[in-house]
Amino acid sequence: MTAGHAPSSPGNGMDVVATLHARKSVRGFLDTPVSQQTVEAILAVASRSPSASNTQPWRVHVCAGAVRDQLSAELVALHLAGGPGHAEEYAYYPATWRAPYLSRRQAVGKALYGLLGIPKGDTGAMTRQYARNFDFFGAPVGLFFTIERDQAQAAWLDLGMFLHAVMLAAVAHGLGTCAQQAFARYHRLIRARLAIPEAEIVVCGMSLGYPDPAAAANQLETRREPVDGFARFAGFTGSGDSGIAR
Repeated sequence: MTAGHAPSSPGNGMDVVATLHARKSVRGFLDTPVSQQTVEAILAVASRSPSASNTQPWRVHVCAGAVRDQLSAELVALHLAGGPGHAEEYAYYPATWRAPYLSRRQAVGKALYGLLGIPKGDTGAMTRQYARNFDFFGAPVGLFFTIERDQAQAAWLDLGMFLHAVMLAAVAHGLGTCAQQAFARYHRLIRARLAIPEAEIVVCGMSLGYPDPAAAANQLETRREPVDGFARFAGFTGSGDSGIAR
């Protein structure tokens, strides 16, 4: 290697930045099949995610074809019927919402339902739209992510990083994803149909496929807080920086 030159790599900083900006939650997919080989390639790349002491605590259960279709049909029917299975195995949202999180959540809901033409108060339409989660928004592949029950908080952090890596790797393959905690409420049915051991907690699901450019929901653009809204800096010196935390 020539002195002063960085080692070769499969990508560069701009590739990573572009992929981060390209990733979004897709809520409308084409029915174009995705091969098992492609899913395996995505998971192989994502497995490079960091984990505590390289423990790699994540587990993934993938379904497609007739298995995916049957599971989806049962989940949608169960949800629309208000059936059992609403006892989640862990607390996902806070018991009480407060600022600024409440307003951010409300803004996303208002924007999404606006794109879909669902007026405020139309609970029937909202229920039907929510049920689309359980049809994987039309995606041909569904993934379910689990961790073993005897794991501690480190495993949850590791799984979060792994999930993001799966989403970014999917973008690199021209695919889209939507991570969905909604599946967790029906963990009993999912566990039974996919033979997931009782020793594993069903943390969330994910839809995977080719985004449908004509789907109204895919036009949703979410805002992000500017860096000075969530970060504090100390000790820096240079132009325009006092070195004081702010």
